[in-house]
Amino acid sequence: MSVQLTTLAADLARGALVPYLGPGALAGVIDPVNGEAIPADSDSLILAMNGGKPMSKRLMWEFPRAAMNVELKRGRNAVHRFLETTYGQRVWTRSSLHDWLKALRPAYVIDINRDTQLQDSYADIPHTLVRGIARTGGTDYRFRIHAYDGTAYHEVNQEEVDPSLPVLFKPMGSPRPDATYIASDADYVDYITELMGGFAIPSFLKTYRPGKRYLFLGLSLRRDTERMVMSDIVFGAGSPTGWALIPEPTDKERRFCRKKGIEIIEADIPDLLAAADMADALGP
Repeated sequence: MSVQLTTLAADLARGALVPYLGPGALAGVIDPVNGEAIPADSDSLILAMNGGKPMSKRLMWEFPRAAMNVELKRGRNAVHRFLETTYGQRVWTRSSLHDWLKALRPAYVIDINRDTQLQDSYADIPHTLVRGIARTGGTDYRFRIHAYDGTAYHEVNQEEVDPSLPVLFKPMGSPRPDATYIASDADYVDYITELMGGFAIPSFLKTYRPGKRYLFLGLSLRRDTERMVMSDIVFGAGSPTGWALIPEPTDKERRFCRKKGIEIIEADIPDLLAAADMADALGP
């Protein structure tokens, strides 16, 4: 196991794998003032959105369903405000994984979280930020693109993107440079529909991604929403599609990964980081 993890860490470091970050990428991140863990996975997001109280069993199944319930009762802006307060206005400690990725600076990272840690890791170098949008008028596309010049973001169209720069793809949005989020069932239905139709992936990423292989980190594949988003984002992947670190995979996850050509590694992010340290110690 350690040999395989060391190989995966080395492959990611040399750019042979694309990191795909799920909620587990933020494990251990806290508010330094009160010690609260950052809401990242489905359950913690629902509890935080609902004032720390569980919702009904049906709504607790996944965050988009719970967010849809809040949207229907209190409006879409209520969900937006919660996410903006959580990720745009509060200060959080750094995750160990993001510190490692900052040192590596991969050319392409996919991050389905809505926080800013990935963007913070590239804040001192030019890069391209792609974020998903949903239920918006004036465009056929379901993404916005911002170019970062090392100091500030400015919005560009896909023809203006510099293909030599690192690409940060945050399909569920983020608060920076302006807040945009995909959260509720209605958001996901719109986004996934256009993702399947090819309108949620910029043309330069469609050209770049064929044959790529992925390392899925901190990503649960028990729920259909995450599975559908991931399947379409990695369309055209190499063989195998990649590897997923899942410490205790369910039978459903095993079947899905087998179908998608993804090998499950029964380990977690700390194991990968330990293997990366081992690879560094061994040298080239």
